[in-house]
Amino acid sequence: MDLLPISGATLASEPTVLASVRTISAQYGVDYLDDRTVAAMFDERREALHWSQRGPLVWLGGLALLVGAVWPFIGPEVPAFAGKPVLAYGPAVPVLAVGIGLLISVHARWKRELEHPVLIGYRHVLGVARSRGLPVTHVPAWLEGRSGYGGTKPAVPVPVYRTTAGDTPSTPGAPGTPGGAAAGPYGYQSPGAAGPYGHRPPGAPGVPNPYAGAVPPVPASVAAYEEIADQGGWHDEAGCLLVVAGLIGAGYGWWQGVTLGYLGLALVPLAVWIWLAGSRQGKEKERLRKEALAYVEAVARAQAAGAVVPELSPRLRKLLDEEQWLGRR
Repeated sequence: MDLLPISGATLASEPTVLASVRTISAQYGVDYLDDRTVAAMFDERREALHWSQRGPLVWLGGLALLVGAVWPFIGPEVPAFAGKPVLAYGPAVPVLAVGIGLLISVHARWKRELEHPVLIGYRHVLGVARSRGLPVTHVPAWLEGRSGYGGTKPAVPVPVYRTTAGDTPSTPGAPGTPGGAAAGPYGYQSPGAAGPYGHRPPGAPGVPNPYAGAVPPVPASVAAYEEIADQGGWHDEAGCLLVVAGLIGAGYGWWQGVTLGYLGLALVPLAVWIWLAGSRQGKEKERLRKEALAYVEAVARAQAAGAVVPELSPRLRKLLDEEQWLGRR
């Protein structure tokens, strides 16, 4: 999805936010008003975060934890270690320590990527925008270090700033980042200059900000998806339980010669009906999910055309996070 949390046109629509974002851009060396620059930065940093949790260290750490956990049960059974507690149990501790150390190293690498200066700067931008009441469509789960399916506390949340009318939100920099203008990895340009992709940032002097796009209304299919997205999921389990109960009842009737036990077989057609109902619901949910994704894509196109995009509903934000997580498995 190319939908950004907030577009450069929206940031440029509020003078105090525009001034703050220009300051942050100079501080971190990234033109946060240039949507193409921000999109390229997102792709690069998201990929870096993805691969920080992959690689040989993850596999070695997991393998070491597995070996360390099962060694106390396997070691004593080895004939060569019989009567030697040090060999039978001792290796589990250092192997576990190695596994834990490797996984801690992986987590530290992930946290280091999450706290990359360009991402810190962008979180400041989102915090400033929110403090002035500008709509933030969504905050990607990966940007805050949350699980792709939500429900987890952000590892690095977007900062919260309190401002009053007429104030310019303060945006403290991260340790080790320059306070003045800098030539960052994405080629920050002074206001009004063409960006690294030949694109002038919105709000630059002499460049109109037309807000040419119009945000499409929410279709009825998307509203229906939001209602049923979290429903279901029990049909397979319920069907299996009914089949098992029916077979147990019939088996008991055959074993004990009780005719009533065969009535348990009546549960099998009920289980089939439940499975079919679940299948129909799943197909309908998938159809509506595609409609919701198409709507989000339409919203992204409107944002690219200059429209101010409102905040997405919680279910659509979750859908975006799920799509990004599934796309990088």
